[in-house]
Amino acid sequence: MAKINNQHMEHFINRELSWLEFNDRVLQEARNSKNPLFERLKFLSIVSSNLDEFFMIRVASLKHQVHVGFHKPDPSGLTAKHQLKRISLRTHKMVDEQYTSFHRALVPGLKKNNILILNGEGLTAAQREYVEAYFTEVVYPVLTPMAVDSSRPFPLILNKSLNLGILIENKNAEKEYTFATVQIPSVLPRMIFLPTDHPETKSFIFLEEIVTMFIQRLFIGHEVMCAYPYRITRDADLSIQEEEAEDLLMEIEKSLKKRKWGSAIRLEVDFHMDGRLVDILKTVLEIHHGDIYYINGPVDLTFLMKMYSLEGYEDLKYPPYMPQTPLALLEEENIFRAIRKGDILLHHPFESFEPVVGFIRSAAADPKVLAIKQTLYRVSGDSPIVKALSEAAERGKQVTVLVEVKARFDEENNIQWAKRLEQAGCHVIYGLVGLKTHCKITLVVRTESDGVRRYVHLGTGNYNDITAEFYTDIGLFTCNACYGADASALFNMLSGYSETIGWYKLEAAPKGMRNKFIQLINNEIGNALVGKGGRIVAKMNSLVDTELIILLYKASTAGVKIDLIVRGICCLKPGIPGVSENITVRSIVGRLLEHSRIFYFYNNGREDVFLSSADWMPRNLDHRVELLFPVEEKELKQRIINILEINLEDTVKSRLLNCEGKYKKIDRRGKGWLDSQNYFCEVAHNTTKRYNEDKNTPIFQPVLSSYSVLDREIAVDREEE
Repeated sequence: MAKINNQHMEHFINRELSWLEFNDRVLQEARNSKNPLFERLKFLSIVSSNLDEFFMIRVASLKHQVHVGFHKPDPSGLTAKHQLKRISLRTHKMVDEQYTSFHRALVPGLKKNNILILNGEGLTAAQREYVEAYFTEVVYPVLTPMAVDSSRPFPLILNKSLNLGILIENKNAEKEYTFATVQIPSVLPRMIFLPTDHPETKSFIFLEEIVTMFIQRLFIGHEVMCAYPYRITRDADLSIQEEEAEDLLMEIEKSLKKRKWGSAIRLEVDFHMDGRLVDILKTVLEIHHGDIYYINGPVDLTFLMKMYSLEGYEDLKYPPYMPQTPLALLEEENIFRAIRKGDILLHHPFESFEPVVGFIRSAAADPKVLAIKQTLYRVSGDSPIVKALSEAAERGKQVTVLVEVKARFDEENNIQWAKRLEQAGCHVIYGLVGLKTHCKITLVVRTESDGVRRYVHLGTGNYNDITAEFYTDIGLFTCNACYGADASALFNMLSGYSETIGWYKLEAAPKGMRNKFIQLINNEIGNALVGKGGRIVAKMNSLVDTELIILLYKASTAGVKIDLIVRGICCLKPGIPGVSENITVRSIVGRLLEHSRIFYFYNNGREDVFLSSADWMPRNLDHRVELLFPVEEKELKQRIINILEINLEDTVKSRLLNCEGKYKKIDRRGKGWLDSQNYFCEVAHNTTKRYNEDKNTPIFQPVLSSYSVLDREIAVDREEE
């Protein structure tokens, strides 16, 4: 077997460049003319919001490394400084492609559907009159022009706020002009709809365009030389001294306030901005010229998400899908009786998330339930699960909830929910010092005729009823005593100082999961070397961990056939002769966000299948509380194997990674046309349809909104952080 180690830098792909390739795959969906027009708008918006978070966290971190003189290369051989140069080149190209698509494809597409984006010069007399009245009555009272001179220092510009940079003529001063800035009010809509003589047409103008049209009114007595939009992105990576903090909650709340004022990481300016304005902003914000992005179009395309919400354009979106109820729950209304009959697998969003919410609600209302314990990482803004937990506590049940207040960009939301739960009488744990609790588990303790029984729900995704509509995840209900015992041990560990001696079924990070994966991979290597064959199929969001990548390379050289389905970052290079020629890597980017973590090991024909909350990343395996759990019931195991098989056969939304780090479309010759996400929608729908026809009973199902991929209130998969 070839000797493989982390000294071979050419065997690894840089993490940040790999993420940019993922965002490029999102961009390709925006450019794909086969996608409905409004879905393409949404994809383009997601590219922008993804880049915002990438700069706020990843680029900011690299700049910190350069600032402190950290020169150690990453596994791919790139130092932080080299990474920043490569990132700048790649993102500038991506932004150019993004706006090219906006102007050449999407704006004409909108016009074809009678949706017009107008500027000041394109307004009719009636529209201009309307805009002037709107500015005078609504906009003007909100604006705050801020000039910069010896008595008025440069103001702090909010992170991701849209602003106008302005030059004002100075007739009686040594300097010929003065700089001023005006923040475009975020409290007002950015898209202002205009009156039109054609009812079938919707016309709108941007708020910043209106302010620019009447900018002179803000500086009476001074001549405005020019005004252009700009936007800055700031460092938003929180630094929390957990070990030293007496009150973790207070420390996080204090750090959140600093997020608005972190150092400037990126400057976006209008393509035609006066060079003097650019120089002023560059100097004051201490921005490197490579971090300035000249935008040929409206600065910040995240507004397209609002456009997606326009009513009356359902024909320009994906047709809505109706999540189905699993057969096991169609045949039994009482969820506890249903689980006692056998483990239940839920494949979201093809199957409804409502049974998970119903599980908590039933437990809250059931007088036989003694206790509910749950981990919460990201919950929705109006979470029915949190409400049910609160009601359970108010009814006198023992309710323990671990709310992870360090979930990035959801810290504030989670803090509010945690406080509400405490007020209702729940025992709330605010995460663990030094670790993020990322596992998804619920334990319900219920007294029954034959004694106390523990019901467990485990999942690959969050207890979030909103994201469950467009994240593909898998959940498992069980009342298996071994899972129940493990769940109790886990919560005792989380809430106190109890050490887990061993697990019956589960495996947890940060202590044992890495070793478990190493053992499973080594087992396949051993079987392959003695002629028993070896096969690994792993589906995850990201693959970064160097130790596991090296082990996968060793497995490949031993003859183990490895298929990886990695939606986002992948630092492994497939197809390297003598190293990874037995490894394939594909990424599926489509209507739904691929989010489940599934791990299959052939194990000499036993076919072991596991689900997990963890990706193969150092932070998941070493710095988080994560869970890995087996699926052992024969039918459920086979169903998960089928899910993996269909993912591997996808020829529509799947892209194959080559040894150069680039993703290519699947060669469909002789393979047919298969969109795995549509396939799972059809299977779930047809299964319920056949059941209803047999039973002749109408079943009400909530309609899944036509959200496209990667979207929610935020656009990036924040699970990543």
